[in-house]
Amino acid sequence: MSIDRVATASQTAYFLTQIENAGSALDTTQQQIASGVNATTYAGFGSQAQVLTATLAANARNSAYTTATNLASTQVSLQDTQLTSLSSLASQLQKAISDAVANNNASNLMTQAQSIFQQASSILNSQDSNGNYVFGGGNTNTAPVAPTSLSALAALPSTAAAFTNGTFQTAVQVADGQTVTYGITASSIGTGLMQELQSLAQFDQSANGNLNAATSLSGAQSTFLSGAISTANTAADNLNGATAANGYVANQLSDAQTQQSSMDTLYKGFASNIQDTNMAQAATQLSLNQTQLQAALQVTAGLHQLSLLNYMSSSSGTIG
Repeated sequence: MSIDRVATASQTAYFLTQIENAGSALDTTQQQIASGVNATTYAGFGSQAQVLTATLAANARNSAYTTATNLASTQVSLQDTQLTSLSSLASQLQKAISDAVANNNASNLMTQAQSIFQQASSILNSQDSNGNYVFGGGNTNTAPVAPTSLSALAALPSTAAAFTNGTFQTAVQVADGQTVTYGITASSIGTGLMQELQSLAQFDQSANGNLNAATSLSGAQSTFLSGAISTANTAADNLNGATAANGYVANQLSDAQTQQSSMDTLYKGFASNIQDTNMAQAATQLSLNQTQLQAALQVTAGLHQLSLLNYMSSSSGTIG
């Protein structure tokens, strides 16, 4: 009679399958540890793949909002500086007129007015780093304040003719369904100040003007300048209001940035829980996979060495 092996073909095939499965599991765990992620394809995340893709897409939108909001915040900060300067210029004009009336001497008033006009025009015609006019209202290639001198301003039929800006107000989307308008046009903030300067220059050119020679104010001069104090004060108040409104927009953008930062942390944390490998768990799993593979190899190798002789006493007689 023949002595057959104890292991059958089906048993061998079963343990070979176990070896293959254990080897595959070990490879997967090693890859997770090496890459730091649980899978390199969406299919590898199974039922969580759809949740992961939605989370990554939401975070990509949030990142785009963050970039746009940061640019808008920089612009609003620049506008705040410029509006503060314009408010100061309006206050300077009001003080210069008040001093002329109080001192009964306007001989230096038009020199101050010309300086204020030049500074205000420079602010309203300021450009950003790309060369676009900040207060252009969409008309980014043309200086929003056209006259280059106080006399040129006085020659215009109206203050409105001094401005060439458009009416578009820049806005930024800071979140899904949430938009903040932050753009300001030159005419919306500069009309009051320019109107006061134009009125002063036109009076100076009139028969009752000639303020440079007014070391002692005439009745007409005193009356006009007394009224101009009030309108200059109104121009300053309006600019202060515009500065406050711009500050409110700055707060809106700051709140949006805080929210965007929180959402970024939330999205990244949620994606990390799905994507990233838990190293402590992976190390434990790696050890378990190695043990399983070693056991499967040892059992399979042992099966190929077993026969009925392993179960027979070494003292048995001859088998016939």
